Amino acid sequence: MSLIDELVEHMRNAPANVRYADLCKVCDHYFGKARQESSSHRVYKTPWPGDPRVNIQDDKGKGKAYQVRQVLKAIEKKESRHDSKE
Repeated sequence: MSLIDELVEHMRNAPANVRYADLCKVCDHYFGKARQESSSHRVYKTPWPGDPRVNIQDDKGKGKAYQVRQVLKAIEKKESRHDSKE
């Protein structure tokens, strides 16, 4: 199991206890370099139309739980779109 897989599994099991740095690693892996990086926010572009972004925020070194859940949904959507194209 890769580090990213382990981090995603941890995110699923404990969304309220995810380090912001780990959340950034996962988002960088799935969505590429953040199109906006400020001290407390990162915004990632997603490959589908509609609301094409994932926004995460540093909350005292942790990712916000609702944003962790949004990232997990975006990952699932990206993977399901990839699977349906094969």
